[in-house]
Amino acid sequence: MVEQSSEVPISGPDEPAVTMSDKGPARAETERKFAAALAELVEVDHIPADSHFFTDLGANSLVMAQFCARLRKIPDLPSPSIRDIYRHPTIRGLAEALAPVSPNGDTPADPAPAPAVSPAPAPATRVNPLHHHVCGAFQLLVFLVYSLFYGYIAAGGYEWISEGSGPGGVYLRSLLFGSVAFLTLCTFPVLAKWVLVGRWKPGEFPVWGLAYVRFWLVKVLLHANPMVFLVGTPLYVLYLRALGARIGNGVTILSRSVPVCTDLLTIGAGTVIRKESFFLCYRAYAGRIQTGRVTLGRNAFVGEKTVLDIDTSLGDDAQLGHSSALHRGQAVPDGERWHGSPAEPTEVDHVRVPPARCGTARRACYGTLTLLQLLFVYIPIALGGVYMVFTGLPAIGKRLDPQTASLSRPELIPDALAVSLVVFFGFVGAGLAALYTVPRLLRVLVRPDRVYPLYGLQYTLHRTAARITNIKFFTWLFGDSSYIVYYLRRLGYDLSRVEQTGSNFGTEVQHETPFLVTVGTGTMVADGLSLANAEYSSTSFRLSRAAIGPRNFLGNNIAYPAGGRTGENCLLATKVLVPLDGEIRTNVGLLGSPCFEIPRSVERDARFDHLRTGEELRRHLSAKNRYNLLSMAWMLFARWLHVFLLTLFALVSVELYGVVGHVVIALYLALTLLLSTAYYVLVERCMTAFRPLRPQLCSIYDRNFWLHERLWKVPVQYLNVFNGTPFKALVWRLLGVRMGKRVFDDGCFITERTLAAIGDECTLNAGSKIQCHSQEDGTFKSDGITLGARCTLGVAAHVHYGVTMGDGAVLAPDSFLMKGEEIPPGARWGGNPAVDMPETGGGPSAPAPKTTGAATAATR
Repeated sequence: MVEQSSEVPISGPDEPAVTMSDKGPARAETERKFAAALAELVEVDHIPADSHFFTDLGANSLVMAQFCARLRKIPDLPSPSIRDIYRHPTIRGLAEALAPVSPNGDTPADPAPAPAVSPAPAPATRVNPLHHHVCGAFQLLVFLVYSLFYGYIAAGGYEWISEGSGPGGVYLRSLLFGSVAFLTLCTFPVLAKWVLVGRWKPGEFPVWGLAYVRFWLVKVLLHANPMVFLVGTPLYVLYLRALGARIGNGVTILSRSVPVCTDLLTIGAGTVIRKESFFLCYRAYAGRIQTGRVTLGRNAFVGEKTVLDIDTSLGDDAQLGHSSALHRGQAVPDGERWHGSPAEPTEVDHVRVPPARCGTARRACYGTLTLLQLLFVYIPIALGGVYMVFTGLPAIGKRLDPQTASLSRPELIPDALAVSLVVFFGFVGAGLAALYTVPRLLRVLVRPDRVYPLYGLQYTLHRTAARITNIKFFTWLFGDSSYIVYYLRRLGYDLSRVEQTGSNFGTEVQHETPFLVTVGTGTMVADGLSLANAEYSSTSFRLSRAAIGPRNFLGNNIAYPAGGRTGENCLLATKVLVPLDGEIRTNVGLLGSPCFEIPRSVERDARFDHLRTGEELRRHLSAKNRYNLLSMAWMLFARWLHVFLLTLFALVSVELYGVVGHVVIALYLALTLLLSTAYYVLVERCMTAFRPLRPQLCSIYDRNFWLHERLWKVPVQYLNVFNGTPFKALVWRLLGVRMGKRVFDDGCFITERTLAAIGDECTLNAGSKIQCHSQEDGTFKSDGITLGARCTLGVAAHVHYGVTMGDGAVLAPDSFLMKGEEIPPGARWGGNPAVDMPETGGGPSAPAPKTTGAATAATR
């Protein structure tokens, strides 16, 4: 006997069939509309209400993001988020979660609140074209004047050092000149800040105006200050205090993100800030710079890859976990632990290393020794060594001699070839030799799982090894190829039994120590992985093993800490917060911050798996290896050619030095930036044959993907020099970005330039990223990204491929806008993954954080 179903199919003549819910006509209508929208995307005629989106229908996150976008355009339907989709992966479950009904099936038992309507956004400040051009002209003038001043100082110092008699005389003169120059470069930005600004106060002002010019000038000087290289030492804390920050005793700052509005920064005694954290005390929003306070209490902890927006605070003994953010107005109460983006309470303790004895005397001694090493060892050797090398090289020394300079001009090109070859390939060879020897010698004195006090011998050795083994040149060279695994294994990584794919690791991977990293068999890693295998407190540190299980895939921009609770066959999505508590996750995907489970993979994402086994894999891998080898050779050649051109230009400048004196050095500095920018723009456009990239859905063994890998090896560090100036948008246009007028870019990065379109007067914050591609296991996908006019990307916001942002839309700091999403005009989105957040716009009326004890604690 067949049991009669309580459901009957309903559908229109041209609509997919869906079984009607027995909860009433309102629920059935919602389910029918949901099914109609999804059927068009997955290309099926019949969708049972209980069919699983991923396992039954074969949908993936891109399809479901498009599904959510379609539902938002249909009147009278609830708007699900991607988190809702994964939590309720059926038509019936989603409809029930978004529109609960009463027991009689007619009306809601507890009426669900109407969807929040985003308030009208504060109108973006319209840019005056005249202000835009005048500001750019002034910034260019500042750069030229700075180059001229630097040229005169450098030339005068060189002449004075050259008059020293013998190595001893050269050393003493290098010591005196280098010490005065170092102290001047350190103190001048501090004095300039107090003269130009005085004390920073909470407020806002338009970009490109007079107030912005002062702001930009102070920011540039602070970033050019050599004290930035002393992050992680007590000297850096003293530097921030001199700039007006209120910082207590025993504070440890490991992040190189320089706070600009330092008077608005308060840090209580004993606080720790991990690396790659943003606490700028300002942000750009809708064409304006907004400044606000960041307040951290006593013994607070700020994790790695975090963002502290303006007007945020952590109380005494409070914690903010890794890959997390405080949005404007958020305040963590005393003693509480939060994580996520935006942050929410958690029970996870992120300070897992016991304290050690590390008092004021130890910090003072370490800071003093560091300063003495700089002044008496590193700076004199650098200056005197460069002088002696220059005079010792015939190609340069004979040009410095007035009697032979006129006779050497026909030899310019051969001399430049010789010098550039020796310098460039000498660096490559010496760098590899140092990578594989020095850290292994230093590791003997720093043992794993042992607690050491900060600012001692072991701390110095650990930081030295970390600097040497994180040289980016070599990961760029070997990354995205089969050869990265040999490089990392020789560096110290435990990679188990390698299943070679040709793309096991991307071009950006970093660590605290390479000797305590374990990566399981069959695991693939995209760009931006940071292995946080050193744990810190305000007085101590400990090196611990970070272990990633077998057959994992890690997306972009992930901080993986020691003790991460993931095991075998996991997918860790872009910017995911790796869990530190609970059971070990296996055979699942993890998405978001805080993370939640999603399917590990779906059928549509496994369409190229047949290329990864047997003879076919060997054939495709062999072809990929040949292509990648050629890409590596092209990278070395392109970079050497750049060094050759700069060397040739330098030799010409040396010859002209006797004619026009110090001016030639100033011109060399200015023209070097122009030449380098034009050179790498031309290299990239030639590699694409001056044609835009096309959206792709292909295997990692497809030549179209290999071209992307080759493009990722073209350096773009020179772009940071143009941050906050009109020239950044100009360079993006030259690289192929469809860039609108008067775009403000304070440090955004665009991966595939020709696939991105950015509207007029957009605002792009520091650390934001527009990523027009995704790779998951053996599948590569890319598509365009479109930002409408006057959009805003928050600090460290991440936009995935296939995204469209309407005019005036805002993406909050540290948010992850997933692939395929569509943000309506004027909407405010935020979170990881990003959802509609009407209160996350951070306009001028955003609430200030609650007061904590940090304001007084900083002075104790």
